[in-house]
Amino acid sequence: MKLLEVVRGEQTSDRVIATAMNSGKRIRKVPVLSGMCYGFIGNRMLRPYGREAALCLIEGASPAQIDRVMQDWGMAMGPLAVSDLAGLDIGYKAREQLSEEEKGPKAAYLIADRLVEAGRLGQKSGSGYYRYDPDTRARIDDPEVMDIVSTAAAELGIERRSIEDQEILDRLLLALANEGARVLGEGIAQRSSDIDVVYCYGYGFPRFRGGPMHVIESQGLATVVEKIEAYAQSLDPALWQVAPLFKELAETGGTLSSWKPAG
Repeated sequence: MKLLEVVRGEQTSDRVIATAMNSGKRIRKVPVLSGMCYGFIGNRMLRPYGREAALCLIEGASPAQIDRVMQDWGMAMGPLAVSDLAGLDIGYKAREQLSEEEKGPKAAYLIADRLVEAGRLGQKSGSGYYRYDPDTRARIDDPEVMDIVSTAAAELGIERRSIEDQEILDRLLLALANEGARVLGEGIAQRSSDIDVVYCYGYGFPRFRGGPMHVIESQGLATVVEKIEAYAQSLDPALWQVAPLFKELAETGGTLSSWKPAG
């Protein structure tokens, strides 16, 4: 992986930052400066992206559909296949340390929890969201997973429906970029292009797309705000709150690429 996130702490000197950035280049990495927050730039943004993948699954999609949509669009791997590769037990153990409020909506993690509790940890156990061929590690759709999904949806009173490919793509990309706008507005990232570099060099985002912030900005920020507000009405208003920076730029006609923090 080419990405190297260099995190500035409260007392980190400019000299230390310059040395870290230069060292990253010397070892042929692509360094990006990040402020201090949970998950820094890349992993923080990954949480809402993964959340929407999980919600699309419990609301009506299949693992194969979700991963196919994102991979066909250009992602190196779909989000559920990535979870299997990383190990579902890692997220499970992390959630054990969180309060119910910090975990977020149960619908976003119940299926993952049930898979782990069934011994389906991902590729390392031979099954997760998929079954895996023991010799080739090829993914195989597993009806048992859909049984777990259907049971979890019924338990939470969710009526599963047909979800179009475009909705899956829009929800995952909008959730990703909306959190990116928060990261930018809070000063965690210095510029929107830094976020794009993080995702293109560290998270399998297709470089020919230019990065998540570039993709979203190319749609027009006023249109993006409308889409997020529409999801707030049709889905969950607590999850779909427009990032203040998106709202500000949409109202003033500004752009992510030219935006700079005040002062």
